Amino acid sequence: MTAAFTCSKTFSGFPCCHRQWRHGGHCRFVHGYSRSFTLWFQAKALDAHGFVVDFSSLGSLRQQLADQFDHTFLVNADDPLLEQWQALHTQGALDLRVMDNVGMESSAQLVWQWANALLLQRDGGRSCCWKVEARENETNAASYEALPDWYGG
Repeated sequence: MTAAFTCSKTFSGFPCCHRQWRHGGHCRFVHGYSRSFTLWFQAKALDAHGFVVDFSSLGSLRQQLADQFDHTFLVNADDPLLEQWQALHTQGALDLRVMDNVGMESSAQLVWQWANALLLQRDGGRSCCWKVEARENETNAASYEALPDWYGG
């Protein structure tokens, strides 16, 4: 394994709701959690300030998380009730976000993609996000872990 510096940052306080309409059990019903996300970063070399990632520079990522997950209703793009959810959104009853998959595993992958897009643009490949844990509560979490293709760390 190549030597690397690592750090992690947790973003929390994103109350939202969703449903897994294909699920045969109670997960098919609308239910909510206060989601949190922990991101792990790595770099072979530190930046000019001695950081893997300067946490104060992640404001745009935090805003993306808030826009997607703060007081929103997440629904799969193939949900058979999508028209009804869209009508409720139009009426101001909910703040709809349509996703390929609202599950925690896919949410972790989405946040991983956002983080790496930011880091590639900003740092030119010096650092990357190699893991994201998406947590729906104290006992349930899912993660996505991969090095982006462009990262040569």
